Amino acid sequence: MKKCLIALLLLLLIAAAGCQDNPSKTAETLFLRVGVMPAVDSAPIFYADLKGLFAELDLVVTVEVYTNAMDRQSALISGGLDGAMTDVIALVNNVDNGFDIRITTSTDGVFPFLMKEDITAETELKTGVMEVSVTNYLTDRILGERYQLEKIYINEIPARLEMLSQGKLDVAIIPEPMASQGELNGLVKQLLPNDDAFSPEVMVFTGQAIQTKRLAIERFHQAYNQAVTAINSDDQIAREILVSTLKLDNRVTDKIILPEYHQARVPDAAYLEQIMNWNEQVLGKKTNLSYDLLVDNSFLD
Repeated sequence: MKKCLIALLLLLLIAAAGCQDNPSKTAETLFLRVGVMPAVDSAPIFYADLKGLFAELDLVVTVEVYTNAMDRQSALISGGLDGAMTDVIALVNNVDNGFDIRITTSTDGVFPFLMKEDITAETELKTGVMEVSVTNYLTDRILGERYQLEKIYINEIPARLEMLSQGKLDVAIIPEPMASQGELNGLVKQLLPNDDAFSPEVMVFTGQAIQTKRLAIERFHQAYNQAVTAINSDDQIAREILVSTLKLDNRVTDKIILPEYHQARVPDAAYLEQIMNWNEQVLGKKTNLSYDLLVDNSFLD
């Protein structure tokens, strides 16, 4: 009897140890739906999805790509998305209008200018931008002191590319890798200097998602950081994933300008204040929002 009891006890201990060694076998699968833009910022998210980094953490992420930022914002506001890659300008205006979303990490974008021909000798430029967006902010930030700008508001990136090709615009900011697609089609691509400490692109999640899906968002950032580490060690896979996911011409693979990707981080208060000042001066909209209303830094660890 003693031998039987000892044998049974050993079996129970082995079984318990096995459960501890394989927590994912009994872990609950979590779900997130996020919206991204056809931009190099999305590479870590695409990588984490396609390379199974989300799956390893028992997380299923549905990644939806939007070419129109208005459609992305509408999906986020209506509850169709838990989170989205957006820009600080849209964030400030959304929060100011009462929509509860917060930055959980900055992302890393590259925003070249595309033009039909060299603009160095010009003094006036007709430029295509989206009104409440990073393109409008960066156009002012980089070109505003050097040129008199006539802004034409165009939401769709493909439409901006088409108008550039037809000579109806002098210049437009187009995010990479779509900028390289335009370069391949005969436009001139130029990356002009910008001394901002942060990219204006960010990842946001709704207040409801932060409250009800915190563990899923934690795992999202964990996988994001793993993807950043992998891409920074070999960016060729990021180029290939961007081309295949966004269905671009393979010839743009080596033309894409990639950023230095950062582990999850959030912009500081001074940068957000700079954006709100631009909002007031250019869009004529006074905003007075606290840092905590715009940023949730609890996912950085």
